[in-house]
Amino acid sequence: MTTVTTGKDPRQTDALAFEAPRAEDLAALLVGHERPPRPSALSASLTFGWRAMLKIKHVPEQLFDVTAFPIMMVLMYTYLFGGALAGSVSSYIQFLLPGILVMSVVMITMYTGVSVNTDIEKGVFDRFRTLPIWRPAPMVGYLLGDVVRYLIASAVMLTVGMIIGYRPEGGVAGVLLGVALLLVFAFSFSWVWTMFGLLLRSEKSVMGVSMMVIFPLTFLSNVFVDPRTMPGWLQAFVNNSPVTHLATSVRELMAGNWPAADIAWSLGWSVALVAVFGAVTMRLYNRK
Repeated sequence: MTTVTTGKDPRQTDALAFEAPRAEDLAALLVGHERPPRPSALSASLTFGWRAMLKIKHVPEQLFDVTAFPIMMVLMYTYLFGGALAGSVSSYIQFLLPGILVMSVVMITMYTGVSVNTDIEKGVFDRFRTLPIWRPAPMVGYLLGDVVRYLIASAVMLTVGMIIGYRPEGGVAGVLLGVALLLVFAFSFSWVWTMFGLLLRSEKSVMGVSMMVIFPLTFLSNVFVDPRTMPGWLQAFVNNSPVTHLATSVRELMAGNWPAADIAWSLGWSVALVAVFGAVTMRLYNRK
């Protein structure tokens, strides 16, 4: 039997058969195919919103401020001031709950700025800015993710309020309208904190400045008492506060009324907040 020798190792022949393609071939392959379409503004924003939800999934302790904190606020203020201000807890809760709902949601909006500042410190924002997406998408995504937090806080507080005696005369429709208006305002108000999140150097600074703004706005309002019992100079401030207009709107909507003037003021404040602080936020974001 005769063996024919070619002078080449068969293993070398197999290796040549699986030789990596040349760079020219790869370039031709890429040119021959179209690039995937650029994501739309809505798609990019929802993706970043989903990212915020995943962060909550992996760190569920973030929900403490929208679960335990609202419960504590409702119970503490109801039983602390109910008898002194309204004569009974059942009477005071009808006035207090919509106001304390507004106060709690407005207070937790500051965590949007804290999240933005944290991502900046970690260097994540540098990657976001290099992506071929709608420029405001990361910021809008933060706010969309926080809307879910506001919904959870609203549901928790309304549930606790119903248990201790709150009865909205406006029914389900009135409650939904009140919560919807609150979410619109909270979304707009959060742009203030995105600006501070980009502007300040640390998350502690963001929280400190946020408290300096939020506490006067929420406590100097009609959340706890009727402004008519206040001194005249204080009434002038309280009656023109955005939190007062919002609390009155939510309170009246849940009671089955339609406070057109206060609703208009609340929506007007929302538009103004987005127009001013949204523009400043994007200017800072582009320069960061």
